[in-house]
Amino acid sequence: MPPFPTTPIARLTGHNGIVHAVTYSSGSSSYILTGASDRTIRLYNPLKAPPDSEAPSASSTYAPGLVSKYSAHGYEVLSLDVDRDNEKFVSTGGDKTVFLWDVQTAQTIQRWSGHNARVNRGVFAGSADSVIVTGSFDGTVKLWDTKTRNWKPIMTLDDAKDSVTDVAVFDCEILCASVDGRVRSYDIRMGGCEVDVIGYPVTSLAVSKKGTEMLVSSLDSAVRLIDRTNGQLLKAYRDDAFVNTELRVRSTLGLNDSVVLSGSEDGMVFAWDLLEGECLHKFRHAEMREVKGKGALNGKEKRKKDIVSAVAFCPTRREWASAGGDGNVVVWGM
Repeated sequence: MPPFPTTPIARLTGHNGIVHAVTYSSGSSSYILTGASDRTIRLYNPLKAPPDSEAPSASSTYAPGLVSKYSAHGYEVLSLDVDRDNEKFVSTGGDKTVFLWDVQTAQTIQRWSGHNARVNRGVFAGSADSVIVTGSFDGTVKLWDTKTRNWKPIMTLDDAKDSVTDVAVFDCEILCASVDGRVRSYDIRMGGCEVDVIGYPVTSLAVSKKGTEMLVSSLDSAVRLIDRTNGQLLKAYRDDAFVNTELRVRSTLGLNDSVVLSGSEDGMVFAWDLLEGECLHKFRHAEMREVKGKGALNGKEKRKKDIVSAVAFCPTRREWASAGGDGNVVVWGM
């Protein structure tokens, strides 16, 4: 396995509230986009970090360059996704609205408001990112056409029996995770729907690069790797200190799908070996440090500001980011 990045190289500050969403830009992944409960979206250049000798400490006020700020949401921002050309991004949030943004002008290109509750997730799909797929607390998944001025969804999927917490797209398939404990996979070409029963409310969903596995987080303090061809459990990732029983916490795959990375409700980030299931590293987000052994984890705090609700792995470098309830995003590198 390649070396895992364990050094905090930058802290992105400025949000006033929980950072719910963090994602790298497309292409060279030079920028990081963040969205928070303060209703704002921020675009940073994390590569403008201080030298190693001046690496930020927990009390550091150094903030790598803020490139742009985007304001239109009336409630908290819950998800972000960047198109493949880095010209547009989609944001969703508590105001039931889906926003399509122009990166350069910081203006909204289009707004859709067909959901009846907060929109938990929005992602690009289709050739040339011509479609946006969204999942909502109202239990529906909707598809929106980005190439026309049509304000109505081109399709609505309403099989979920509870809130849709996450959606993912692979090829011509749409996957959606729900609090009803199921992951549904829709084949848009064939019109079929397959259901995988997880058994616990699902809060996060990611698909492997090959498309043959999916990673799901659920409210039983576990992350699971599922074989998409037969629905079988391949591996479950747990730790005595890993807590996810109440809030939405994201997990993701990294280092060419060799590691599993997840935030937690108690301010920690965990990295597991994908194949072995062994917990490789534990990090304390707010203190920006790796935690060794169980003793350092005693007295876990359950305050809301301690949550690490989102993580993102850089596609082009050994680097990842954790987004916290303290309003900061920590960038970790070699």
